[in-house]
Amino acid sequence: MDSLHKLVQIIGRHTSGDGIQPTPIAGVSLVRSATPTVPMPVVYEPTLCLIVQGRKRVTAGTTTYVYDAANYLVASVDVPVMGAVIEASEERPYLCLVLDLDMTVLSDLVLRYPADAKNGAPAAGIQLGETTPELLDAAARLASLLDAPGDIAELAPLTVREILYRLLIGSGGAMVRQMVRADSRLSQIAKAIVWLRSHYTEACRIDAMADIAGMSRSTFHAHFKAVTAMSPLEFRTHLRLQEARRLMVAEALDAAGAGYRVGYESPSQFSRDYTRLFGLPPARDASRLRGNAWAPSDKPESIRESA
Repeated sequence: MDSLHKLVQIIGRHTSGDGIQPTPIAGVSLVRSATPTVPMPVVYEPTLCLIVQGRKRVTAGTTTYVYDAANYLVASVDVPVMGAVIEASEERPYLCLVLDLDMTVLSDLVLRYPADAKNGAPAAGIQLGETTPELLDAAARLASLLDAPGDIAELAPLTVREILYRLLIGSGGAMVRQMVRADSRLSQIAKAIVWLRSHYTEACRIDAMADIAGMSRSTFHAHFKAVTAMSPLEFRTHLRLQEARRLMVAEALDAAGAGYRVGYESPSQFSRDYTRLFGLPPARDASRLRGNAWAPSDKPESIRESA
């Protein structure tokens, strides 16, 4: 049995129904969907998404990524995106293994396997890479530990380390290295993103974020857009609107209340921005989602959906 077929069988056995399934392996979750899904907002944290069956489309800003079993997705920083499963059926459900990226292990690997330490333009915050047989083999061995839970504590850390090593030496290795180098442009932008995620209801203080990143205002703006495919203001708007959507659906806030909660002073501006991003006015969109039983657990800040 090849590794891909093995992964399909294991993930199929260990997912009950559609949605995100936590596992006993730290940092590993499984995702299943028997139908295509509507685009939903989520914030990708540093994560590997390894699809073994089906296909997904992810849009960050104006950049769209479509990936399947032939290509994995790595998110290196926190990025708000719209994600939709575009290929799935009852007979062949969408199946994905999600692995949180362990920065401590990655840092050790980068030290052990150094490369040219150029600090040029930052890599994009989301990249696709070729899913190699070696990566699939390691992922299959990691997933197989779900059938032998007594081996997880001893063997899972070793297999996770191998997977991260495969990412490091693979086509996206340059981005992975930038993630853990404190002086890299990617790491500098990541610091500003962390600040923005905690202050998105406030005015967008570009100078403050540029200072956090240790860059000039113009350099920061250019590198921020290179990483996230959005300007800092657009990034903040996406965070605000994702949270407002969650508040209306999960906590039944009205549009005006949700907009005010996330930092909008003008209800009309909130409605315009919301409609531009989600395609419907706030109240109509929230009503549609509640009718489709959009679960509170899908809230954007739970962001380990990632696949």
